[in-house]
Amino acid sequence: MSLPLLDRIHSPADLRALAPTDLPKLAEELRAFLVDSVAGTGGHLASNLGAVELTIALHYVFDTPADRIVWDVGHQSYAHKILTGRREAMAGLRQGGGIAGFPRRAESEYDAFGTGHSSTSISAALGMAEAFRQSGSAQRAVAVIGDGAMTAGMAFEALNNAGATDLPLLVVLNDNDMSISPNVGALNNYLARLMSGKFYAAARRAGEKVLSVAPPIRELAKRAEEHMKGMVTPGTLFEEFGFNYIGPIDGHDLDVLLDTLANIKQLDGPQFLHVVTKKGKGYAPAETNPCLYHGVARFDPAAGVADKIGGKPTYTQVFGDWLCDMAAADSRLVGITPAMREGSGLVRFSQDYPKRYFDVGIAEQHALTFAAGLACEGVKPVVAIYSTFLQRAYDQLIHDIALQNLPVMLAIDRAGLVGADGPTHAGSFDLSFLRCVPNLLIAAPSDENECRRLLTTAYQHNGPSAVRYPRGGGSGAVIDPALEPLPVGKGVVRRQGRGVALIAFGSLVTPALAAAEALDATVADMRFVKPLDLDLLRELAASHRLLVTLEENAVAGGAGAGVAEALAAAGITVALMHLGLPDRFVEHGDAQKLLAECGLDAAGIESAVRSHTH
Repeated sequence: MSLPLLDRIHSPADLRALAPTDLPKLAEELRAFLVDSVAGTGGHLASNLGAVELTIALHYVFDTPADRIVWDVGHQSYAHKILTGRREAMAGLRQGGGIAGFPRRAESEYDAFGTGHSSTSISAALGMAEAFRQSGSAQRAVAVIGDGAMTAGMAFEALNNAGATDLPLLVVLNDNDMSISPNVGALNNYLARLMSGKFYAAARRAGEKVLSVAPPIRELAKRAEEHMKGMVTPGTLFEEFGFNYIGPIDGHDLDVLLDTLANIKQLDGPQFLHVVTKKGKGYAPAETNPCLYHGVARFDPAAGVADKIGGKPTYTQVFGDWLCDMAAADSRLVGITPAMREGSGLVRFSQDYPKRYFDVGIAEQHALTFAAGLACEGVKPVVAIYSTFLQRAYDQLIHDIALQNLPVMLAIDRAGLVGADGPTHAGSFDLSFLRCVPNLLIAAPSDENECRRLLTTAYQHNGPSAVRYPRGGGSGAVIDPALEPLPVGKGVVRRQGRGVALIAFGSLVTPALAAAEALDATVADMRFVKPLDLDLLRELAASHRLLVTLEENAVAGGAGAGVAEALAAAGITVALMHLGLPDRFVEHGDAQKLLAECGLDAAGIESAVRSHTH
């Protein structure tokens, strides 16, 4: 396919050299390139297709990279990457040595802020705007935030702060969750242009000045304006925060986008632009099923993405099936997710038990305290959450759940390395930050059947609990459909060997067993990180010259550290070696290759043990 306009764009400066009449054609080419590119690499598609015109307009109107654009979340930044000199690099997107799937400051001067987690853009852009003010710079800061990210409390904290300033901050709400309503038509586009124009802003300021001498009249006029604007816009909320609200406008109409952004660029004070877009725009399968096309593996653009069914179940599917089975057995169970229904395996549960399913939005802090409130009144909440997102609710875990010893269960998905999503989404630290919390039971299953049984164990525990499991599948163990728990705090020896004992947690039991064959080593599947099986540790220390702990978590403060602390407290002296994730952020790439690079595959474990013993 010939892409003459896109071929000429190596930076936003090249984009700004085009005539405005060329931009619709560029959008068409960019959208076609996105489909072909993501089909070849995998990645986030539907949200990026919806942000094409908005990306073009922002880079066309604003003087990037001097003006800063903060993308929230990076799911919608692919067009931005293509227009900022990384079109050829898209062939290596999310692959080892290639560019990241999210904005990254170290990757490009156009990536103003790293955004892998949502709802940070307004805070960051406000900080940038204040820095520009302090230095006397005329640079502008723009936060582009999705409607999902606007559900987080952090976004509203930032709005509250920003609205109390006179900084020229622009917040663009990319609203792709609603269809383009009748409001977003010719009349409303006209009103948005009018309200973003200098004349309207000047007239409003003049009116405020005149009316300030007569407060009752001023209040009446203010209420009248709010009521009039409320007829055609949903902006009263953002006005109350102190922003000048503009929109909603059609986010696929480049003429309207360019005019409105150009007007806003001339205004002082915080501005809020509401842009309505369509996920998957321009690629029919993604428009029809944007959820399926949110994150995709490689696919044939002509055939579309297959909605895969069958094959061995992933840990996520094991959890989803267990949740439905346990809900059938216990009417007290409810399931909670912070906007990750599909990713956490809750689709069937949400359909089978709609009144016991709660998606609280991108609000991890609220999710945990909401669960705590439920638990106070005898309900049994299960919070399905990614390891990387649990980091955002650490205070609530300690203060609201563990301190009160409430029976809230955390089902922690994506524990360990996650591959293509990289360090922003890796679950590298949960064992370290969970292990120090009192009252908390922590389990790490080694295969799918053990996962189901440990989920039952944690659910039946009379206190806070967490079960952490990796992305993808395990060893393919046969799953017992019964809801049978395992003894709390008890591990099991999977292989009896000599001299060296591999003390493995969770996902590293399988490579430990493979390495043990070459080493003739003992392998213990610990099952529990807290409480540890001290009796088993005593036996292993008494009969082996070297204990090697293995975990898919940071070595610092992790399960291995717990083993060392337990042995020391018991007065047991034995040679110890700790293997786990290194003290650095592990980059994106193929998950198995990354584990090998960290020395956590069978060959790496064998090599590390041999090096230590010779």
